[in-house]
Amino acid sequence: MKLSELSDVTYEVDEGLAWITINRPERFNAFRARTVDELILCFKTAWADKGVGVVCLTGSGEKAFCAGGDQKQRNETGDYGPSESGLFEIELLHKVIRDIPKPVIAAVNGVAIGGGHVLHVICDLTIAADHATFGQAGPKVGSFDAGYGTAYLARIVGEKKAREIWYLCEPFDAATAEKWGLVNVVVPMSELHAKVREWSDKILAKSPTAIKVLKHSFNADSDSISGIGSLGFDALDLFVESPEAREGNQAFNEKRDPDFSKFRSR
Repeated sequence: MKLSELSDVTYEVDEGLAWITINRPERFNAFRARTVDELILCFKTAWADKGVGVVCLTGSGEKAFCAGGDQKQRNETGDYGPSESGLFEIELLHKVIRDIPKPVIAAVNGVAIGGGHVLHVICDLTIAADHATFGQAGPKVGSFDAGYGTAYLARIVGEKKAREIWYLCEPFDAATAEKWGLVNVVVPMSELHAKVREWSDKILAKSPTAIKVLKHSFNADSDSISGIGSLGFDALDLFVESPEAREGNQAFNEKRDPDFSKFRSR
């Protein structure tokens, strides 16, 4: 795949800042397997480009940063669609965002739910529009993230809040996210890109080697989560084929509350 073949994502470099934008607004910027492939390509392109010092991940429009995995696609095909390798490489995307030796800023321009919430958590910094909403949905749609989306989240907000986010699956606003330490700063939507530019310019004025080592130093303490995540995704691969997981997905697509009672009694 080449940058010229992008369909789900856009990539643009502006004075040392690479903008990676999920461009599926009709699906609230939810990702399918191709989206993940394109995101990995864009991050690796920014990694290799010596002219790029900061990367921003955002979503198209003003409604959604990313609504996580595309549940309509999952309902239609039973998976997240075809990919370059034949694999759904979301775990690799998480690792690339952490490993790229340049700061990654999440510009949250709307809904950051489920897997989209995990993406912003993994980014180095988060700048949110004041209308943005955050939260988890995995247990509601027959899915979960047993890697960075849980263990690293707990490092940021604490064990109690992380469990609350995952167990209750209730959305919360940008002001709450900032209070919990999930967001660095909240700005009006009209100022979101300008704030990303401002912070990027401050970072770009610093020693790139120092920034690279600092990022890897910050990551070192939580790198063991990667192994836990691999086990979690192994379990998820098995779980998504189960009747229990299908109930969550079908309920989402039918716009009804899921009924997990029969699985609890089992």
